[in-house]
Amino acid sequence: MEQDKSCIIRHFSHYCSLTDDEKELLASLEESPTSIKAGTVLWEMGAPANEFCTLRSGWAYSYRHLENGDRQILEVFLPGDIIGLREFAFSQRLENVRMISDGVICHFPHKRMLEVFRESLSLTSVMFAIASRQQALLTERLVNLARRSARKKMAHFLHEMYLRLRQTNDDISGQFRLPLSQEQLADILGLSPVHVSRTFTALSEDGLVFRDRHHVTIPDLEALATEGEFDDCYLTDNVRPLLEA
Repeated sequence: MEQDKSCIIRHFSHYCSLTDDEKELLASLEESPTSIKAGTVLWEMGAPANEFCTLRSGWAYSYRHLENGDRQILEVFLPGDIIGLREFAFSQRLENVRMISDGVICHFPHKRMLEVFRESLSLTSVMFAIASRQQALLTERLVNLARRSARKKMAHFLHEMYLRLRQTNDDISGQFRLPLSQEQLADILGLSPVHVSRTFTALSEDGLVFRDRHHVTIPDLEALATEGEFDDCYLTDNVRPLLEA
């Protein structure tokens, strides 16, 4: 694989400058790619947890089913993300994971991660930073679900998706593809599908967000951030000061 096309390398490069050897190590995590169709379940809660996977392309999400049949989507995974990182210390899967869109994943066992730790202090630091950011994402999602209005929930989520996508794709400029159905957005934000539709309409009427099917345009990122009470510190902090100390 050409290193400049690797999503995981671009993802890690957001945190610190990488040497050629470190790029080769990361590229090795994207060997043996597997094409996966939208809707495919990567694993189910309770299954053995003995490997991670990198998401080379496509989107995925983790979720839990509730006793009443409802579904809560916990995380949305984008190209370059490592899926299953939080389960490294557990023998069983803690959540279900399903593909949102067609994509390509690369499986690698937990022991391969330990080999990366032994070979590179920088990549070890970045891996811990990524795990910390995943925790921060969940914290923000919890605040979003519990304390923000529907408008603020949607504005915050869309701004977050845009910034995360921009980390591995410099070409996006105020617009991006959002391959989520209204039902999936509802299960992420704790709303009903009808409420999701009404919220998009309200944001559009105020000139904050425009949606055409799965394409979203944000004419003024600062205005959307203000609407969603968005503080991007949990997305922009990196480990450079630590590595340079």
